Amino acid sequence: MARRVPSETIRRFIIRNVGDYPRDIVKTTAEKFGMTERAVSTHINRLCADQILVATGTTSDRAHRLGILQEWRKTYEVAPNLSEDTAWDDAAPIIGLLPENLLSIWNGGFTEMFNNAVDHSAGTQISVEIRRTAINTELALYDDGVGIFKKIQLALNLEDERHAILQLSKGKLTTDPKKHSGLGIFFTSRMFDSFDILSGGLFFTHESNSQTDWLMQRDHFKNGTGVWMKIDNESTRTAQEIYNQYAGPEHDFAFAKTVVPVRLAQYSGDRLVSRSQAKMVLAGLDKFQIVCFNFKDVETIGQSFADEIFRVFANEHPEMQIESISANAQVEQMIRLAKNGH
Repeated sequence: MARRVPSETIRRFIIRNVGDYPRDIVKTTAEKFGMTERAVSTHINRLCADQILVATGTTSDRAHRLGILQEWRKTYEVAPNLSEDTAWDDAAPIIGLLPENLLSIWNGGFTEMFNNAVDHSAGTQISVEIRRTAINTELALYDDGVGIFKKIQLALNLEDERHAILQLSKGKLTTDPKKHSGLGIFFTSRMFDSFDILSGGLFFTHESNSQTDWLMQRDHFKNGTGVWMKIDNESTRTAQEIYNQYAGPEHDFAFAKTVVPVRLAQYSGDRLVSRSQAKMVLAGLDKFQIVCFNFKDVETIGQSFADEIFRVFANEHPEMQIESISANAQVEQMIRLAKNGH
């Protein structure tokens, strides 16, 4: 006799997988548990009745998706008395009764991004949207200011807005060192399952299962800055474990380590061949004790580029630990040549 599967197990499988199988969730669940599709439909109907799922389309072309359990929007006028703590007091009840580790992540991430918009955007309004499903909670924050990448470009006198994203991904970057340490966006981006910034047609994104930050170009959202953050409602991640990866006890609790996504230095298929490109990658790295260059999605590098990083810069900073990861055979060869002094 087959062992009866608890209803809670079946429904949990459905809500965890409906995003991947919106039109096939009934069939997929039936195959998973050895059930009839009619029995699965009973669970689907119950989840729809509870608004955990939403059904769309006709019977022959039905699709399911997660329902929105709670949704909230509010726009704030930027004024001298506007604080991130006041806005968090508004948002916290919407985010809901989450475990302490997630409330800490949401509190830190929300207040950091809201404060950045207040202090740096030079905008007049900040809009916040929160949406919670049975699986995750996501937040979007928009301002109508100058745009974060443009702000960094102008403050650091960079040639291109895209250079700002490379500098931002390293950490310890701030346009106002008297008020900000430059740690906020770096650590916030690594605490959430996904973290995205869109500004000036450029899109910066970081996912928790990847060490690489991605740069994409979009043809909209030319004005202001939009920030999106999302995390699973059952995530066991803690803020402390993220801090420990880059500023743990082995680093004397200083932000001593950074991972540099080298691919952000190549645009429109450009090859990384010159010393000037390498110097752009190296900018600001003398603030760290450990620097890991991530060569994921970098097909080739030139001898001068490699030499500037792995011989010249390394010799100038003998106290620094310099590493490389995800390098293909060609890149590895150039790195070895540089280290050998060729």
